[in-house]
Amino acid sequence: MTKSKNWWVVFKNAFQGVIYAFQTQRNFKIHLFLSFLVVFLAIWLDISKTEFLFLTLAIIFGLTVEMANTAFEKTVDLVIEKYHPQAKIAKDVSAGMMLIASFGLALMGLLILLPPLWQKLGF
Repeated sequence: MTKSKNWWVVFKNAFQGVIYAFQTQRNFKIHLFLSFLVVFLAIWLDISKTEFLFLTLAIIFGLTVEMANTAFEKTVDLVIEKYHPQAKIAKDVSAGMMLIASFGLALMGLLILLPPLWQKLGF
């Protein structure tokens, strides 16, 4: 496979990767859905620009790690056609990376959104 020098083709291929992740990866869809909920909640709570920036970076990071996990797992599947314990470890570690990122990102979202949510709800 040769590398394209045409930026439009590079952009189109990258966009196809995002579409593939959306169409085939259940966790990517879940992450995207929750991301939209977080954005709407953040707007409703009128959080600061700095807090919104952190949430935006967290969303981008989470979606990126999810796609990296998918790319890694597909690469392992391409190289190893049948079960191999080392391939299982590689895929498990990749999934673990996403799990750790998800917990950290959820904690960040809660730390940013819970205080103004409690205040808005009168607690």
